[in-house]
Parts: sequence; C-alpha cells; structure tokens
Amino acid sequence: MNRFLPVDEQMHVLMRGVDFGDKLTYQHMERELRERLQESYTADRPLRVYCGYDPSSPDLHLGHTISMRKLRQFQDLGHTVTFLIGTFTGMVGDPSDKESARRQQSLDAALHKAQSYAEQAFRVLDRTRTQIRYNHEWLGQLTFGDVVGLASHFTVQQFLARENFAKRYERGDAVWLHEFFYALMQGYDAVALETDIQIGGTDQLFNLMAGRKLMEAHGLRPQVVLTFPILEGTDGVLRMSKSTGNSIGIDEPPGVIFTKVLNLPDSVTRNYADLVTRWDPQTIDAHFTAVAEGQLSLRAFKQQLAWEIVSIFQGDAAADQAAEDARRMYTGQAPSDAPVFALAAPLPLLDLLLESGLVQSKGEARRLVEQSGVRVDGELVESKEWILTPQAGERVIQAGKRKFLRVVPA
Repeated sequence: MNRFLPVDEQMHVLMRGVDFGDKLTYQHMERELRERLQESYTADRPLRVYCGYDPSSPDLHLGHTISMRKLRQFQDLGHTVTFLIGTFTGMVGDPSDKESARRQQSLDAALHKAQSYAEQAFRVLDRTRTQIRYNHEWLGQLTFGDVVGLASHFTVQQFLARENFAKRYERGDAVWLHEFFYALMQGYDAVALETDIQIGGTDQLFNLMAGRKLMEAHGLRPQVVLTFPILEGTDGVLRMSKSTGNSIGIDEPPGVIFTKVLNLPDSVTRNYADLVTRWDPQTIDAHFTAVAEGQLSLRAFKQQLAWEIVSIFQGDAAADQAAEDARRMYTGQAPSDAPVFALAAPLPLLDLLLESGLVQSKGEARRLVEQSGVRVDGELVESKEWILTPQAGERVIQAGKRKFLRVVPA
C-alpha cells in the first residue's frame, strides 16, 4: 500500500499560501511540484525538502515559522525534511531584504547562535523526522577554484538588477563583492543536499533560482522552489527581524508573546492570521467579516489571535494563563508572574520603584510619575511624595503599560 496521499490532496495542502508575485512562475512551479509528487507517489519514494535559516541571532521568531510550518506539512505527508542552519552563509548575511550591507560575523559566532536554533525548531517540526544540517560542512571545504566555477554561471548585471542592490548602486552606496557570494553559497546548498524542493520567503526567490541554475550546472535535476509572503514586524512597517527590534520570539514567555500580539497595529492582523495561525481561510474570513459588521470587536479578535499563536508554540494551558494575565493587566491587576517585593517598613514610592528594579534611576521614576505612568491598585499616582506602608496590606504597582509589581508586607 502506498504511504502517500493522492497527489491532488497533497497539492491542496502544499500550495496553500505559495506566492511568487508572478503568475507564470507560479504556474511553472506548480506544474513541476505536481510532477515530482506524482513520481514520488509512483515510486513510493519521499521527496527531499529543505529550508535554510541563518543564525543572525540566538532566537527564532514568528517570521521563521512560516516556512517551518510548510516543512512540517511535508513531513506529515511523508517526505524527508532538512532544517538547514546557515552557519557559513550566516557569516555574510543575506542581503536580499537590505538596502545596506549586513555586519559580518565569525563562524564561531554563527555556531554559538546556532546551538539554540536546532532545539527551538522542534516547537514546529517533528523531532523524529527532521534532519539538522549545517552548511559550513560543505561550503567551508570549497576551494577558490570552486568559487570561481560557481561565479562563472552568473553576471554582475543579474545581481545589480536586484532592487536592493540597484538602489544602493544608484545612490552611490557601497555594494560589496562578498554580498554577491551569498546567492552562490545558498545555491550551492541545494547542490550539496541534492534537494527536490526548497522553501523560502518571497525575498529569497533570486537565491532559490540560483540553486536551480547551479544544480543544472552540476548535472542534477533543478529543484522546485516554493516561496511565501513575508511577515511584517510588530511595528507594522518593516519585515520581522530581531535586529530591528520588531520581532516576536517563539521562545519568549507566553505573556510576552500574548501582549505583543495584542499591541499589533490593526493593519497587520490579517497578515498574522493568514501566515501564523492554524486557522483555515474560511475561519479567517469569518473572523474579519464579523469585525467589519461590528459583531466582533478588533480587540476581542486580537485576543483570539494572541491565544492561537501562544497555543501553537507554548500549549493551551500557557495560552489560557497568558489570556488571564492580559485581562488582569487590562483592569490594572498584576499578572500571575509579576515579581513580588516584600515591604518591611514605610518606603517612598520613588525609592520602591528603584529598589524593585521597575526603573533604572530615581530620575526615571520621577519622570514616570510626572507623565502619569504609575498606578497603585489602579489609581493614578499624581504625587511624587507617595509613601507605601506594610500596614496597607498587598498593593499592586503598575509602571508604564507592561511592568507590574506586587508589594506585600514582609
């Protein structure tokens, strides 16, 4: 009995969300994927599928999980998946989405950051069916002659036609030669893995196509490429990235993830619902119809969205607790994980804010009070002379929007 679902059923799952920004490319890749799946079904042989992730920071964020979830779909359909950590490409950094050169890092730095990637990947991927590979294994072995051979398949014009390079060139900004090597290195990954399918973001299309070209040059059948939309960051403007400070890490505390989702700009909620949740298109459409018709408030929808996202990576219990903590914070109550400060004697509020670590200096504490940023038991603090006493029992202090402290008698 064949281990695979019929090809039409696999195509329905695997093509969901695929976006090339070009109809002809979509049709071409759709046809090639169907051919590969049919051959796989006939021969009862799994396809080799991979996606690469450069360790530019120690943490994976929600943007990474879009391609990871597609890898998981391939796994669930019986195919072989490789989670490739770009320890060598990470030394250069992908210039695809940048209008300035990335800062280079050493191989040791990339390896150090890669240590947490493999473990975090299993929040999405099946540990027992995932191959973890590192591309310094083969890229570090190439000779200068090998690199010249790879470069001979591309022209400078092809690279300068890319939007990010073109803008920098027109401005007279530096376009470094090593940045051109990135596409060659990523393309060679496909050769080394002899892959059937590579997955990436829409900004990766040039690099993925480079892989097809290099595979053909090495006598291999060119890989099928599938690209997916980019997840916008928490600022609602730039793509999600740890370096720009607009990311949501999948390993962050549940309450932090929940709160960040609640505070997303309204304009990006559809982007997150489409790309990050487990909801089907009909469910997503129903949610937004309810919001448009006034049957569901946008805040209530964001709460559902936040619960769904926390549940995916941290589990239902963590999502329930995060939702309860968010409700408590919204009503001025301390969340369940709020730190506790034992008060033994009367203490001025400004001193307490500093000693508890809610602020970094007394000056910051004063400014926070002056800017109406401090509450005690939900009551706005208007005087910097406020003194807390143990006799008053437990009090809840809120500093800013997200910092809470439970003050209890010692």
